[in-house]
Amino acid sequence: MTLQIGDLAPDFTAESATGELRFHEWLGESWGILFSHPADFTPVCTTELGAAARLEPEFARRDTKIAAVSVDSAKNHRTWAKDIAETQGAQVNFPMIADSDRSVADLYGMIHPNASDTATVRTVFVIGPDKKIKLTMTYPASTGRNFAEILRVLDSLQLTAQHQLATPADWQQGQEVVITAAVSEEEAAIRFPGYRTVRPYLRLTDQP
Repeated sequence: MTLQIGDLAPDFTAESATGELRFHEWLGESWGILFSHPADFTPVCTTELGAAARLEPEFARRDTKIAAVSVDSAKNHRTWAKDIAETQGAQVNFPMIADSDRSVADLYGMIHPNASDTATVRTVFVIGPDKKIKLTMTYPASTGRNFAEILRVLDSLQLTAQHQLATPADWQQGQEVVITAAVSEEEAAIRFPGYRTVRPYLRLTDQP
């Protein structure tokens, strides 16, 4: 089954480098990011986990918990974390989920047989406080992810979850946002004073 935006993120219990993790219980009322990598002790994955570790304080500021998962063992995760700290200058403090039996990978469709029938692809799931999937991204093994982009889309998701707004292409925090079509002209004038109309279907306003 392919998980889609709006689906409930499957719950699971699994071992991690720091002990047992009950996923929904661990998430609590926070946002969450679950991302898979092909294998421990590999070059691109090492840089990715380092990038995620460096940005973890930024995710925490946004009340967002992050967790990595691969089909490696918890023991391997713990040993690899030392390499990540030494080579990337960042300590991995978030859970590194062990999925040797592929149960989590199967729940989330993280193994794509036409790419590899054993390793997880580079998949990202952003999960809201309601435990529903808000965004998915999948990368091939050869392409490392841009974790700053994951942080950017999280900002957009959190903003648009609170307001009837959308974010335009290449949007960054603090830039203008789009007023959705569901907001009437009269309502827009009250809620977003000073907004500007580029076209009747394209109305821009300062970020709240």
